[in-house]
Amino acid sequence: MDTTSKPLILIVEDDEDIANVTAEHLVEAGMHAQIFNRVTKAEEYLKKNHVNLVLLDINLPDADGFTLLDSIRSSETQVPVIFVTGANSETTKVRGLDVGADDYVTKPFSASELVARIRAVLRRTDTRHDLNLTPNFTVSDKPFDFLGATINGARMEIIFPDQEKETLGRKELGILAHLVENKGKIIPRKSMIHAVWGPHANVKSRSLDQYIVKVRDLLKRHGCDDGPFRTVHGVGFIYDPDGENPA
Repeated sequence: MDTTSKPLILIVEDDEDIANVTAEHLVEAGMHAQIFNRVTKAEEYLKKNHVNLVLLDINLPDADGFTLLDSIRSSETQVPVIFVTGANSETTKVRGLDVGADDYVTKPFSASELVARIRAVLRRTDTRHDLNLTPNFTVSDKPFDFLGATINGARMEIIFPDQEKETLGRKELGILAHLVENKGKIIPRKSMIHAVWGPHANVKSRSLDQYIVKVRDLLKRHGCDDGPFRTVHGVGFIYDPDGENPA
């Protein structure tokens, strides 16, 4: 957790009294709180703002909490989520944790317990991302192949077929990893930016293009045929070594 600023906690709860009391306790504990009583409003906020953690009810007027959690995880954001709900059956708890919640708290709950759980999840989340070079790539990821070269994240280097080595920057590593992960698929520019810089990054396409040029120049300098790594004009990029997509 960033100790230089207060963490922002998003409360998604349709019971106004519970939401307000929870927010008061979080503020007293040195946090910021933002309340929403609808999934759609919370989802819109998450797309435009950085949030440290989400407290999420399951039963909401416009959709259930599982819907929002699925949206959060599919958007590549790494914000942790704690279910805070009256649904206390073992089946629901297991489902909540299985689909990606970081913790599960049942109502009624004590303020001190909730604050303690929030702090524990924030600490775990910070530790979990210590090895991240970019949001989509960590130093512990296994080496992978790109156009005959081997990308080694642990050493931040690329090893060419002639065994020559060069150092790779974080963003170049993230770009190559995202291309390989989506092999044969067209990757929109926005998807690449979100994967490598993070979903809330304010990065222009021109900045992305500069890194793409660096990657291409590096490959060409060592005799790698970058034909399978193509720009799809007006859309994004594709890495198609098997020739599956002629786009």
